[in-house]
This record gives sequence, structure tokens and C-alpha cells, in this order.
Amino acid sequence: MATEILLPKIGFSMTEGEIAEWLAEDGSEVTEGQPLYLLEADKSANEVEAPASGILRILAPAGETYEVGTVLGTIG
Repeated sequence: MATEILLPKIGFSMTEGEIAEWLAEDGSEVTEGQPLYLLEADKSANEVEAPASGILRILAPAGETYEVGTVLGTIG
């Protein structure tokens, strides 16, 4: 079963964030804890790690802004 990659809420008032860059390619194998993408929100940038190991499927392209909780991709 695939694990969803959700846009996390990093700050108390955060409601959305921008995927600045994916650090792994679509279709690549990733391991739990590996940095997946750079998230820009509230004037800060954070690396977000993979919640599981498996094959990455990116659903949300970089350079766009998404609401907290949006499914950005899956790992299966």
C-alpha cells in the first residue's frame, strides 16, 4: 500500500507552502528519512524527509504553492 506524502504544517500559522525543489526524481527509489523536497513557507526553507521507503511518485510539481495537507506524491 502506498504512503501519501502530505504538505506538513511547520509553523503555527502556516496554511500553505511552496515546493521549491524536489530532491529526488519521480520513479526513483527513496529510503525513509531521506530528504525529498525543499519547502518554502513563512520566509524559511526546510528539507522534508521521506515518511517511508519505496518508489517515489510525484503528483505536485515544484514551483507551485499548495495548502497544508495536500497530497504531493506517494511512496509505494
